[in-house]
Amino acid sequence: MSEPLLVAVGDSPQYLLPQFANRHGLIAGATGTGKTVSLQVMAEGFSRIGVPVFAADVKGDLSGIAVAGTSNTKISDRINKLKLTDFSFSGCPVTFWDVFGEQGHPVRATVSEMGPLLFSRLLNLNDTQSGVLTLVFKIADDNGLLLLDLKDLQAMLQHVGDHTRDFQTQYGNISIASIGAIQRGLVGLQQQGADRFFGEPALNLDDLLQTDSKGQGVVNILAANKLLVSPTLYATLLLWLLSELFEQLPEVGDPEKPKLVFFFDEAHLLFNDLPNVLEQKIEQVIRLIRSKGIGVYFVTQNPIDVPEVVLGQLSNRVQHALRAFTPRDQKDVRAAAQTFRSNPKLDVESTITQLAVGEVLVSFLDEKGTPGMVDRALVCPPRSQIGPINLEQRQKIVQQSVVYGVYEKVVDRESAYERLQTRAQTQPAAASPSKVSPPSKTGSWLPDLGFPSSGGSRRGDSLAEAMAKSAVRAIGSSVGRQIVRGVLGSLMGGRQR
Repeated sequence: MSEPLLVAVGDSPQYLLPQFANRHGLIAGATGTGKTVSLQVMAEGFSRIGVPVFAADVKGDLSGIAVAGTSNTKISDRINKLKLTDFSFSGCPVTFWDVFGEQGHPVRATVSEMGPLLFSRLLNLNDTQSGVLTLVFKIADDNGLLLLDLKDLQAMLQHVGDHTRDFQTQYGNISIASIGAIQRGLVGLQQQGADRFFGEPALNLDDLLQTDSKGQGVVNILAANKLLVSPTLYATLLLWLLSELFEQLPEVGDPEKPKLVFFFDEAHLLFNDLPNVLEQKIEQVIRLIRSKGIGVYFVTQNPIDVPEVVLGQLSNRVQHALRAFTPRDQKDVRAAAQTFRSNPKLDVESTITQLAVGEVLVSFLDEKGTPGMVDRALVCPPRSQIGPINLEQRQKIVQQSVVYGVYEKVVDRESAYERLQTRAQTQPAAASPSKVSPPSKTGSWLPDLGFPSSGGSRRGDSLAEAMAKSAVRAIGSSVGRQIVRGVLGSLMGGRQR
């Protein structure tokens, strides 16, 4: 059994038990109250017991976890006050990631992996536009067209828009206005730099689950300060990561420690203006992902930023100070106080507004898996550096990483864009929708590109020929789904292989 993680000390030491760390958690509090330090202390603890961590660094402060801290008056006083006799400064093994490839290894996903549901969220599409986008993905899948980067999706949208009449019988009406709205949204994404996120090599999630030679869990830090300029992209990226982890990892039940702990900073961005269908999917992922050994910890200013259904899944809680300057603030404080198991010795509602920096109300699951009574406590000082490291230190860590060189070079293999370009060059007459041949009975809409039909073998084929054609058809019908979609991206709500 892994050792408990000491996070804070109040009337008694407050330990986060590893066997219940996958029951999810919450770190909440107003700006400047010390949430990042609490996150850092918890991430260090997980790393020490061999649990990898993923955390988004929205302010750049978390990078200091990579190097050992140094003593100062405040830290010495806290160590003495909490009687931490075995305290020593040390850093954690760290891998830096960055969508833009500037402060870490590039993070990429393919358009196909993201899927139409998350793309609709990313583009803020209405129901009609979302339906059209789903059809475009379906047509690409049916015709074996890989959607890897944004130019693939743009080319596919143009192709469908140019041939709406020909797709109408099999797929239903396709609105040209919706096609145009989606294309404009993609142009906006490119201007925000999202085109750097979509492509290959896509992130291998196994690279987030590493330990070092000493058995310590690697802390994966996503540079998010620039990414937050596009908050929807930030939230969608982290949501995609969660859904992919949910889909790819096997069931493990309740392990003695998590496989990965995921810290979702600025969590309110995830739930802003969230469509009902996507909110339900998120609730499903949060509820079930713990059985995969993943602990999700939301970091936000106020607990009410998280929907009540999700909040009910967050069993390990660290509450920093909240401010109550207005009637709305006072209502929020009361709501936050009611989320804790009451302590007859503590007036939680009034205490929340009186907490000093680094002081928290804390409630973790006990040995029986029930929420402990809320306690007022001081957070332990981090063993690593508080505040960011410099650029030279960061670059050195990046270059020494085991994944250095894996993601740095973009790969642009043949996909939908190239196939449709070839089609346009070899069959210029097809530019006129009225001249396009009607679909074959097999349902193959792009026979000129060499995609196999989905029909059965013809009479007269030998057994070997029939088997060969069957294999080719299987490959052709699944090639568009080789880059598979998770529960939040799939056309059917589940992974297709």
